[in-house]
Amino acid sequence: MSTLACQPAARSIAPGESRKGLAYGLGAYVTWGLAPVYYKLVAHVPPIQILAHRVFWSVIFLLPLIAYRGLWSDVARALRSRRTLPTLIASTIFISTNWFTFIYSVTTGQVVQSSLGYFMNPLVVVLLGVFFLKERLRPWQIVSLILAAVAVAILTIAQGRLPVISLILAFSFAFYGFVRKLVNAGPMVGLFVETIILLPLAGTVIGADTSRHGLAWSPASYAILAGSGVMTAVPLLWFANAAKRLRLSTLGLLQYLTPTGSFLLAVFAFGEPLAAVQKIAFPMIWVALAIYSIDSYRGFVATTVRRTVADEEPVLSDL
Repeated sequence: MSTLACQPAARSIAPGESRKGLAYGLGAYVTWGLAPVYYKLVAHVPPIQILAHRVFWSVIFLLPLIAYRGLWSDVARALRSRRTLPTLIASTIFISTNWFTFIYSVTTGQVVQSSLGYFMNPLVVVLLGVFFLKERLRPWQIVSLILAAVAVAILTIAQGRLPVISLILAFSFAFYGFVRKLVNAGPMVGLFVETIILLPLAGTVIGADTSRHGLAWSPASYAILAGSGVMTAVPLLWFANAAKRLRLSTLGLLQYLTPTGSFLLAVFAFGEPLAAVQKIAFPMIWVALAIYSIDSYRGFVATTVRRTVADEEPVLSDL
């Protein structure tokens, strides 16, 4: 998944472009929602190996795209920049943590926990805005955060431990989005540099395993591992195209398709048990998200109206 891109609040979008953006957005979020099915196919492979292959094949997939689009100068600029490179190193730590935790949750039959993490993500983003950007919370945002906090507390007390997978996924992805907004690099260039940073470690992990065990899995397993590069890069490119063509409010609603898809897969396809406490906590999270989404949409509309009115107000020189 990727976080929402900033867009001008009042820009007009042609109907044709909006339809294209909606198709791209649906493609990205539905693909991310169905990702557990893909990684279930290689659940017999250790998560660290899946992550290593995901990084390696992402680089292989992105190389010709970078060359075709003539982005080598942008890549070189990012690698030379004293501000951009350290920021991308930080984002790499967050996204690799997120990828590994997600893969671990799928291969160990804990997709319900991972879906909870992505449901919680927008609320964590609000918290980051408060602590790091000194943003002030609106009353209904406070209500949504309190509901989410109570839900996490209920899970923690009932299970005797924090929902670690959910919290790692929510916070790592929120921090990743926060850091990536500080980077002066496009989605493809940023992802390529992030995977390049991880490539030496990924190559070491793959090489060590191959030298120790040889080709330990079936050709089909290796084909699926190779395809993880496409599974990583293509939805991000679709998302980038959607972000250019859709309003922020539309993207905000589409993002819930991903955890919803994962949750439905976990319960109805993978047969993961849904404990009684989860049946209480999940609806609380969903209500919190509903409150947050409605409040965000109202805020978006109000901002758009204010900017439109301000743009249309005559100035003295026009009188």
